[in-house]
Amino acid sequence: MVYLVRHAHAGRKADWQGPDLVRPLTRQGHLEALGLVEQLLGRSVGRVLSSSAHRCLQTVQPLANLLRLPVEPSDALGVEASGADMLPLLTDPALHQAVLCTHGENIGEVFEELRGAGIRLSDRPRWAKGSTWVIERDGPRWRGTYLEPRSVEPAAADRPPR
Repeated sequence: MVYLVRHAHAGRKADWQGPDLVRPLTRQGHLEALGLVEQLLGRSVGRVLSSSAHRCLQTVQPLANLLRLPVEPSDALGVEASGADMLPLLTDPALHQAVLCTHGENIGEVFEELRGAGIRLSDRPRWAKGSTWVIERDGPRWRGTYLEPRSVEPAAADRPPR
């Protein structure tokens, strides 16, 4: 089982002046990153991997901090990766119960690959910003459970910069 996460809100690419890899989360994105912590806190998480894009790293960093785990950058989760590049991450025993943070287009490609393997989904394929799919393998079959993005207000001392 892995937790396949789409990065939280990072604003519109067209509105960002700098390189896309350093585009940060918006305030809404920071709230969604805290929502990810709330969603996954009671679940077993062994590792946290992420695209090296700043918005992906920021999405999973609060969870990694709380669990005292490093965020491991992975090219297979990068914006240039393909669904086929990501499939080995879903089946690697060393990544059982890992959080994998990537980009929407990558998740769409993963689902195209898994559709051919007959994945059963709890909901229609979608990947809203800040959402998570719990992907499990049940023998030769795949199963996916969708977790809606959640926004959580931080404690006053922990508020992200605006």
